[in-house]
Amino acid sequence: MLEELTETLRPSRTETLAKAFSRWGRSGFWALLVMGALPLIIMVYTFVFTGRAAGSARSGLPLVQFFSTAGLLLLVFLALWFHRYTRIAARLQDPAKRPSDASLRKTVWTGVVAASIAILFSMLVLLLEVGTLLFYFLSAPQAGVPTVQTTGAAVATWVSAVDMMNLLSVILTLGGEIFALIFGLLLLFRTLQDAPQANAAAH
Repeated sequence: MLEELTETLRPSRTETLAKAFSRWGRSGFWALLVMGALPLIIMVYTFVFTGRAAGSARSGLPLVQFFSTAGLLLLVFLALWFHRYTRIAARLQDPAKRPSDASLRKTVWTGVVAASIAILFSMLVLLLEVGTLLFYFLSAPQAGVPTVQTTGAAVATWVSAVDMMNLLSVILTLGGEIFALIFGLLLLFRTLQDAPQANAAAH
């Protein structure tokens, strides 16, 4: 009698999955939105309020620009993907629209893989940028000045605090991608954890 009452009061697998998709979907979406908006604010401040001229800016490596653009696009994709999780949560509560277990696992795996690739791109950008800045600072006289002018055959460029702000933007972007990976792994664990129970109940 007590076991039957416990089974009745225990939430079903569908309800548990729906709550998990809703919880981690909302958490991931807002984390990505905030962590993605902060680098945008820093970029606006850098180019609008500091008055940094394009001709005096330190030109970045083409590979860094490629990885940065790809990382930002993946960040937008992840935000939309986590918003999709909230819609899946609503579909799970409707028996007529409920997706299959294989479809759920494929969806969550897509988010995890996208977050992993985005983290890889951001780490490459961070390593290349820090390495380039270190090369510039080591090439300049070690006088402890806050800005370093680098001269070459073409136009002189500057390494300044603005470059540190760019690195901060990359770090914030990386933080959002790490949040996305953590939430995605938690959701994947919940999806895989309930699958054996559902298969046993079906048999």
